Amino acid sequence: MKRFLLLSLFAGAIIFLAACGSNELEDTLDWEVQSFEGTTQEGESFSTDDMEGEVWLANFIFTNCNTVCPPMTRNMVKVQEQLKEEGVDAEIVSFSVDPTVDSPEVLKEFGKKYGVDHSNWSFITEYTQEEISTFAQESFKTSAVKTEGNDQVIHGTAFYLINEEGMVVKKYKGNTEVPFEQIVEDTKTIAD
Repeated sequence: MKRFLLLSLFAGAIIFLAACGSNELEDTLDWEVQSFEGTTQEGESFSTDDMEGEVWLANFIFTNCNTVCPPMTRNMVKVQEQLKEEGVDAEIVSFSVDPTVDSPEVLKEFGKKYGVDHSNWSFITEYTQEEISTFAQESFKTSAVKTEGNDQVIHGTAFYLINEEGMVVKKYKGNTEVPFEQIVEDTKTIAD
């Protein structure tokens, strides 16, 4: 009996040590980010293909949002600051779900208002409403729907973690009860 217990403890320790040394996340998702093109707040061209080999976080926002986008942006600023404090090399990409209103200049001003550091955070626009709706659904399993005659857009509020292979591996709450430490830890895990 003692021998069985000792072997069980030894096997458990090996499994624990193996897990600590891996760069895999628990409860991972497995969605491929589709190729998508737009323009940054600086007026530069952007493609998700440019993110190949990068670890990045993504979300969906729009500047006229009067509900979830302001807190989401403040929360992502906090994530950005914590990633820098921890020395984690990751990009952040916010896709506008209202591209007819959100010009590069409008997005740049929006970022400035919330204290965004654009050295590793890009706001993307200059595509059609249909393109962003399709991209959000196919790549992130979320909505981005602007109804006729309404200046608000229905969209998801999650933050997404994407690995170097362009796969969405984690999804987090982005507007309330944001798991800041978990996001930083997960990002660090796959960025190492």
